Formats: sequence, C-alpha cells, structure tokens
Amino acid sequence: MIHYKSKAEIELMRESCMLVSKTLAHVAGMIKAGVTTLYLNDLADEFIRDHKALPSFKGYHGFPFACCISVNDAVVHGFPTQDELKDGDMVSVDVGVFLNGFHGDSAYTFAIGEVGPEIRKLLKVTKESLYMGIEKAVHGNRVGDIAYAIQDHTERKHGYGVVRDLVGHGLGRDLHEEPQVPNFGKRGTGAKLKEGMVIAIEPMINLGTKDIYHDKDGWTIRTADGKPAAHFEHDIAIRKGPADILSSFSAIEEAEKANPNLTYSY
Repeated sequence: MIHYKSKAEIELMRESCMLVSKTLAHVAGMIKAGVTTLYLNDLADEFIRDHKALPSFKGYHGFPFACCISVNDAVVHGFPTQDELKDGDMVSVDVGVFLNGFHGDSAYTFAIGEVGPEIRKLLKVTKESLYMGIEKAVHGNRVGDIAYAIQDHTERKHGYGVVRDLVGHGLGRDLHEEPQVPNFGKRGTGAKLKEGMVIAIEPMINLGTKDIYHDKDGWTIRTADGKPAAHFEHDIAIRKGPADILSSFSAIEEAEKANPNLTYSY
C-alpha cells in the first residue's frame, strides 16, 4: 500500500532528509586514510542524536550500527569496522534519521586520495544516473520510467552492472514503504507516480558484473567479481511539475571539495 503525504507532512520529511544530508557532510569532512569506518559511524550517530533525532538504521531488523558504510567491492549494507581506510578506497556512506515522526534516507560515495580514471568515471556516471532518474519522477509517469533512465545511462551506455536484487523504495513513517523503485526496467511499467508520493531513488552500480553475494556477517553485500561499486541516493516528493528533492548534496559536495584527502566525485 502506498502512503501519500500531505504538504505539511512533506515539509516535516524535508527536515528529516536535510538532517541526513548534514550528517553526510559532517562525516565527509573527516574521511581520510587511517581512520576507521567505525569511527565515522560513531561520528554520525553522535551528530544525529545531538540534533534531537534517532538513527533509523540502528536496530532495524537487528542492524547494530547507525550507518551502512560500504568500502570498495561492498555495494551496500556494509558493517562499520576497526579496519583503517586507505588511499584509493571507495567509501559509500548510507544514513537514515528519524525526526518529526518521519524518516530521511540518503547515501553518497566518496573516493580517498588518488583514484584511477575508471573510478572517477564510475562515480560521475552513477551520480548522473540518479538525476536522470529524478527527471522522470513526475506525476503521471511510472516507476519504470525512473528505472529505465538509470539503467540506460549506466548499463547500456557505459557497460556497468546494475544491481537487480536491491532497489529504492517509498519513504515516510516507515523506513521502507511501497512502491519499490528498481534501477532497471521498462518505460511505462510499474506503479503510477502521483503527487504526494515520497520515494528514495538510489542507483547501486557496479564497475563490473551486476551479480552480488552476502558476506559472512549476513548484511554486507559485495560484488561477485570483487570490483568496486558506487551508490548515491536522494529522497524526492512527486509533484505535477519537476520532482521536489528533499535531501541535498550541496553541503556534502562542499565538504568533499574542502577535504584534501578526497577526490571530488563531480
């Protein structure tokens, strides 16, 4: 069942989504070789609670951390650990917050130090595909229009692997609501997009194969060929005009550019 939000509820959700963006920006300023992903998780947890919110992921189906932090071949749902990050690592940070009775959920992938052109391109194309999907997220279109736009740009044009087993989703009082929002599909198919829907669009794109597997921790999902993956996510409200993006990458990108330890992802 799809839960449609009123204008007032969407404004409350905007506050939740923007807090996620601020959290990601806060973490972005601290990413560098030598720090652990557990340290970054604890930074985010403290920041969220200092802003009178709760981390949505902590305790969700038993997940024990505030963030999913996925490194290199980890696509999503990565466990923060005491392992130190290194130059050349790709780090995807996925954060959720619960504020005002609603969830916000956003993700961003960072590159530490000097990375090769194929990594730069993967980050650029994945982020581009997110906005191409958002362009199709308007009243009267269908979920498949979003999915096709993402798949066409990443898989058909650039040969990347689009993960089939993991999808975007509706968002609201529950962290995961209907409809599911895949990153692959046919135009004109799937649930009809209507004003008042709020969805999380999140391309999960692999440099190589689309195939994945679960790590032994039961949560972390990795690429089957060991090649890196990128993940970017925005929360948007469906309008009769252009989609209303409730989260923001602006502060994250500013922190990314200001951090000399990171390669800007365009």
